[in-house]
Formats: sequence, C-alpha cells, structure tokens
Amino acid sequence: MQDLEATERERLLARFGRRFGAGTTIFQEGDAANEAYLLQEGRVRLVKRVRTTERSLGVLRPGDLLGEAALVDAGPRGATAIALTDCAVLALDPVTFGSLLAANPKVAMRIVQHLVRRLREAEEQIENAMIGDAPSRVVNTLIRLAVRTSTPVNEPMVLAISPLELSSRVGLDVETVKKAVQQLRDSHYVKVVDERIVVPDLDALRRLYQLLGLKEEVRTG
Repeated sequence: MQDLEATERERLLARFGRRFGAGTTIFQEGDAANEAYLLQEGRVRLVKRVRTTERSLGVLRPGDLLGEAALVDAGPRGATAIALTDCAVLALDPVTFGSLLAANPKVAMRIVQHLVRRLREAEEQIENAMIGDAPSRVVNTLIRLAVRTSTPVNEPMVLAISPLELSSRVGLDVETVKKAVQQLRDSHYVKVVDERIVVPDLDALRRLYQLLGLKEEVRTG
C-alpha cells in the first residue's frame, strides 16, 4: 500500500478500512474465513493453539497480508490474529482483492514478495524444529536473517527484530530466546541495541553454529 498514491490509499481506507485497538482479536482460530486483511498501520501477532499451548507464528507489519487463505478457501481460520498495537487494515473479499491487484501491479508484486517470505519462514521453522538445542536454533535463525540483509561485505549486520518476533521464527518461548541472545552478547557474537540485533562478524557466527552442532552430536551420540 505504500506503493499507492496518497489519494488512492485514503480512498481505499475510507471504503474498506477497519481499525483495531491494541490487544484486540482481529480474527479467531476456527472462525469462518470470509476476508483477508492488508495491514496498513501497526503490528499484528499470529498465534496458533497446539493442544493446550498457544504458539506464536509470527509478527506482521504494514504491507503484510493476513488471513490470506480466505481468498481461495472459505474454510475455518488456521490461526488467531491479535493486534499488538493500534492497527488499520483493508478488509478484502476475493473479488475486491482481485480488482486491487489488477489495478495496482506494484501492490501485486509486494503481495507476492510477502507470500514468498512467509513460505521461507515456514521452511525455516520446520528446520528449527529438527534442531535439538535452543542456542543452535537462535544462531541458525540469526544467520538466515543476516544473509538476507543488504549490508556491504565486512560491515556489521543490523537485524531489526524484537524478542517476540525472533521467538516466533525460532519456535521457542520468549524467555528462552532472550537467554540465548544474552549468551551470544556476553560472548561478543552479537550486540543488542534497542530492538535491533547487530551481528559484527557473520563468519564467526557460522563457526559457532558448526561448533554447537558438533557438541550436540557428541551429547546425543
């Protein structure tokens, strides 16, 4: 939506926009899926219940699409969406969504990029689920994030990710992830500035990941 002219964006918000206060449930897992939502302002957390435990699937930012299954399948919602901050969204049914994409190629490309990123994150979560120890999961995810930055060679890599977002990607609770990051900081593999993790030396982090893997093999061998 940042790719749209301001007047077009305001027109769409006036027609299809909805606002949710911080802490509000946008949709609930199991509800009928009739609309998708294109996030305009704020951040949204996706949560899924696994037996008696709620697991965070990710945190979405402006430009991201949530509830996209409603565009192809009217089945039940697969997760719960909760507004982390005050949010504004565009509520789109399949017909409206198709018209929006046809009229705005830049928005269509942004949506495709978003869906590819979500697929990549799902693959990352599957890989992490196969890694036994928490530190290796965190390091593996940080390496993946660092590789995707556009930082010049030999420059520190800055990852704008909160503990909650990192927890979602790693597949562990926030406190476990915070502890692992603290250990990495104490060992000078990363620095933490506000909600940003700085990786000064990606090769050193890769070597640590290999070392952690060897230790895990010895422990379980």
